[in-house]
Amino acid sequence: ECTNLTSVTIPNSVNSIGQKAFLGCTSLTSATIQGLVTSIAPWTFFGCTSLRSVTIPNSVTSIGEYAFYGCTSLVSMTIPNGVKSIGERAFKECTNLTSVTIPNSLTSIGQAAFYGCTSLLSVTIPSSVKSMGNTAFAQCTRLANVTIQNGVTAIGEYAFFGCTGLTSATIGSNVAAIASGTFYGCTSLTSVTIPNSVTSIGNSAFYGCTSLVSMTIPNGVKSIGERAFKECTNLTSVTIPNSVNSIGMQAFLGCTSLRSVTIPNSLTSIENNVFNGCTSLASVTIPSSVVLIGSSAFSGCTTLTSVKMLGSTTSIGN
Repeated sequence: ECTNLTSVTIPNSVNSIGQKAFLGCTSLTSATIQGLVTSIAPWTFFGCTSLRSVTIPNSVTSIGEYAFYGCTSLVSMTIPNGVKSIGERAFKECTNLTSVTIPNSLTSIGQAAFYGCTSLLSVTIPSSVKSMGNTAFAQCTRLANVTIQNGVTAIGEYAFFGCTGLTSATIGSNVAAIASGTFYGCTSLTSVTIPNSVTSIGNSAFYGCTSLVSMTIPNGVKSIGERAFKECTNLTSVTIPNSVNSIGMQAFLGCTSLRSVTIPNSLTSIENNVFNGCTSLASVTIPSSVVLIGSSAFSGCTTLTSVKMLGSTTSIGN
């Protein structure tokens, strides 16, 4: 907490920086790291609210947890090629960070690494990244587009939660699941491409995506979680493939613009409140495979005039 320190240069002779080395140096505006330093240790620049410029050498292979947390004057960050990991909350609440370059060497992004970077405009997750922690880019409210390249296999839960400026998302061909809450509350999201590699859509994955108009769920998806598309109020149509064998409770609750839906032959039950409050839904065909319809499954579907039941459903809830 050297509160009057304005700049620092770490010379070639230094090969390590201790944890919390410059924590709370609120007047520090620039930092140049030279030489053989291999990691930005945890908490190194935590709370350096005036830090605008930092030079990270190519020798660095990791950025520790909380390393730049709350560096509210940091505008851009080029992470050098060679960095393999970004720790938890490393750049959390860097509220003026508009751009970040993530190198092809990176393999992991920690939990909440860029949480609350409210000025960040776009991000590309390179193919080298194998894991992305929960809430990694949550509450990045100006983030407009995101590209997840083909090598990425897993996206953390609530990764883009509350990214209210996000309009499009491209998801690479090796992602196996849309995790719980991935796009929860992304109210501007109009376009998302889900690859054929995806086998599950988690709970609340697209909850409250009020600008989403249509959704094609690819063949190969086996489960749609609870509240997955809840309150997607502009969603007019959804195609559910025959690979889907379970749809969770409230999955489409409050989708007030939903006019048509195809229920696949692979489904054996329609859970509680799945289509509750879908006030534009006019007709529905329930295939012979369905033996159970849960409570309030179609409650509040005020324009529903036609229900065709092709089989002998044995249980219908309240």
